[in-house]
Amino acid sequence: MAKPETAPRPLPAIRTSWLRKEKTQKRLFVLLAVGPCLFGYLLFTLYPNILSVYYAFLNWDGLTEPQFVGLDNFLRLFQDPFVWRALSHNLLLMLTIPALTVGISLFLAYVLINKGYREAPFYKVLFFFPNVLATVVIALLWAFVYDGSYGMLNGLLKLVGIDNGEFYWLGDSRTALWALLPPAIWGGVGFYVIIFMNAMKAIPPSLYESAILDGASHMTRFVRITVPLIQPIVRVGMLFLVLGSLKGFEMMLILTNGGPSGATDVIGLYMFNLAFGAEMHNYGYASAIGMLLFVILVGAKLLVDRLSPNEQIEY
Repeated sequence: MAKPETAPRPLPAIRTSWLRKEKTQKRLFVLLAVGPCLFGYLLFTLYPNILSVYYAFLNWDGLTEPQFVGLDNFLRLFQDPFVWRALSHNLLLMLTIPALTVGISLFLAYVLINKGYREAPFYKVLFFFPNVLATVVIALLWAFVYDGSYGMLNGLLKLVGIDNGEFYWLGDSRTALWALLPPAIWGGVGFYVIIFMNAMKAIPPSLYESAILDGASHMTRFVRITVPLIQPIVRVGMLFLVLGSLKGFEMMLILTNGGPSGATDVIGLYMFNLAFGAEMHNYGYASAIGMLLFVILVGAKLLVDRLSPNEQIEY
């Protein structure tokens, strides 16, 4: 007797490995791509900043047992004349370096774009060269420029009939702070020239052609067409320069270390010397100054946003 045919059993469903799922692969890729950077940010940026808030309420030299002092560091901060002297220097740098850097960069970028020089690519490399150098190298180069015995600046002045003898520009309180402006501007102009040139290339030539037909001069075209159309780029550049002028201190540390007699001391350098200087190690008070600097940076950012237009101009 023939056995009745049985229905074939359905094959077991093949389970797709979780690694083969598209959503899992995307999450794994994002984790591997962003994870190391996020870990570095949390470890070396966010964690120290949070820790500095805790240190601001302590009296601690890094070695002995920390003592909780509450708001004493902040009260001392507002009564410290060296803090306000350093902040006045920061204010001067904030008012001069961003304006001069952006102004010179805009002028050079406009000339290279609209004059059509064949050497424009060479000039771009030449202007960008200081950005390749480290801050230490730039500071040492300008230290030789300002040297009293064999400095280039005194040599150039002698050529035009001005004999300063062996005047050391970084050693006089009347000139030391002003002498820090050229290195800072020279080190930043090249980068913004490249940025502004790329932004200007995106402006349609028809706008300039129409302005030329209407008899507009170069200055009119620059003020009425170029600057308004690249305003968002200028705004971001101005913001970076303002914040850098407030928190930067590397140039001062190498060239003058705040001298002579505190004439070039800025808030970042004063905080650095309080925490890591040879004379004292007061991490608590330095952290309180860091909190003040954080508030000033946030306020400066909001001020730049308020003063500079943020609207997009379509063309």
